[in-house]
Amino acid sequence: MSLSTASSLVLTIPPPLTEHPASVYLSSLSPGSEPTMKRSLSLIAELLTNGQADYLTLDWASLRYKHTAAIRAALIKNYEPATVNRVLCALRRVLKEALRLELMSPVDYARAVDISSVKARKELRGRALTQNEIDALMRVCFSDRTPAGFRDAALIAILRGAGLRRAEVVKLDLKDFKSDGEIKVRSGKGRVDRTVYLSPGAIALVNDWIEIRTLIPGALLCQVNKSGRVVQQRLTPQAVLFILQKRGLEAGLEHFSPHDMRRTFVSDLLTAGTDIATVQSLAGHSNPAITARYDRRGEERKRRAAVQLEILGR
Repeated sequence: MSLSTASSLVLTIPPPLTEHPASVYLSSLSPGSEPTMKRSLSLIAELLTNGQADYLTLDWASLRYKHTAAIRAALIKNYEPATVNRVLCALRRVLKEALRLELMSPVDYARAVDISSVKARKELRGRALTQNEIDALMRVCFSDRTPAGFRDAALIAILRGAGLRRAEVVKLDLKDFKSDGEIKVRSGKGRVDRTVYLSPGAIALVNDWIEIRTLIPGALLCQVNKSGRVVQQRLTPQAVLFILQKRGLEAGLEHFSPHDMRRTFVSDLLTAGTDIATVQSLAGHSNPAITARYDRRGEERKRRAAVQLEILGR
């Protein structure tokens, strides 16, 4: 894109945030999703203006099909399909806000968003952990008799037993955990509340941590400083990642991500025969298709299904 064209898309005076399509869109997102989509919008702005604008100073209402098509082409050259589709989703949503704010005409909007997502057939990301791997993680936590060991055991129990996202588990307060194992997840993805439940074994692990943490109101999962003292300060999603990486190395496990705990949660519930609608509700997914993508039961599930179709007699 030429420098003159790029400059024409840069706002000299950004509108108020209540009339700014990007700001209005971002305000509708959960705290966990907002940073990612903000980076996506800034990437669009940088590509269209040769780095002269960010998501706040790009004139979104002036975007036309030639701009959105160019963005799609540039993204395809440099990013994986999942990233391209995420950025295009953010682009469409901002343009929809521009339409709602009457900054774009319906015709210009319809043409600008007439860009297709990128199709890709790839193996599913991530994996499910085996029960032996979960047991190994718990053993390394149990062997650590400091408060951090009790906290990490409780963290893994909640992630594995309730399938929470990192951003959800760090937002839990003490009041959100009930003695019967009920956990209230507040403002999850999409700002939707839901209730999940822990097994008796997981409840015991959380209660062991609470006994050390004490009943002071605040974050359920707190920081533990280097001297082993509990600090009444909330963990961050990044801290959860570091904790799982540390415990995984100590247990000698192959690499796994925090989100693999959710995949394990979904896969194990489906293996146990739980209907997908219930699993969807517990996982906090917006539709069953998303839940199905978390299924990591693999070839063994298909083999067992085929055995049930045995043709008898000849």
